[in-house]
Order: sequence, then structure tokens, then C-alpha cells
Amino acid sequence: MPPNSHAISVSAHSTYLAEQSDPARSRFVFGYTITIENTGRVTAQLISRHWVITDALGKVQEVRGEGVVGEQPVLAPGAVFEYSSGAVLETPLGKMEGSYQMIGEDGYPFEAPIEAFRLSVPNVLN
Repeated sequence: MPPNSHAISVSAHSTYLAEQSDPARSRFVFGYTITIENTGRVTAQLISRHWVITDALGKVQEVRGEGVVGEQPVLAPGAVFEYSSGAVLETPLGKMEGSYQMIGEDGYPFEAPIEAFRLSVPNVLN
């Protein structure tokens, strides 16, 4: 396989959802938008996801499942797929990271890493 024939770029943006949160009950709700771009040369399908969500106390939630938001998108080279979802933490600060399990149209399975991104109530960090 030539280098970079199977390549997926993932970026994330998170927001605190104050209207759905209840800090008095240690419930902090965050929304996030994920942008997935096929930067390789082979069409690929997102098959499943694996998330590791860690709060400020070190409590870890692992989430595994098929696709994202009920879909298993197919991305041609250069194509972009964007979706929004959410996470609930017991602390005002945390992080998410993980990977997408992909398969190229040539049958080659590969992972697309999702670098850690912060979930944070505004002004928690100076």
C-alpha cells in the first residue's frame, strides 16, 4: 500500500450546554461537533467508533458502537462528513479521545485516531 492511501483527518469542537446542565447535581452537559475528512486516495467507510471520556476526577467512560449518529458514512477522497453529539460529565472539566474503525473500498481495515479534545465549562480554566 502506498503511504497515505488510507488517511482520515478528524477535528473536534466542543461547547458547554448550560441549559441542559445541573451543576448542583454534578451534571455537566457538553455538545461537540466532529469533522471527518478523507485525506487519503481510497474511498473509505466508517464502521465503528471507540471513545474514551475522562472527567477531572479521572473517572473514565468507554463508548463503543457501530457508526456515528446512526450512520456509517462512506467518504470518497476529499469528502467531508460532519456530525454533532454530546457527552455528560460529573465534573466541569474533562476530555474525550478515541478512534474510528474504517475500511477502505479495497477491503483494507484501518483506524482513524481522534486526538484528545477538552470539555470545559467556560472560565473554569484561567
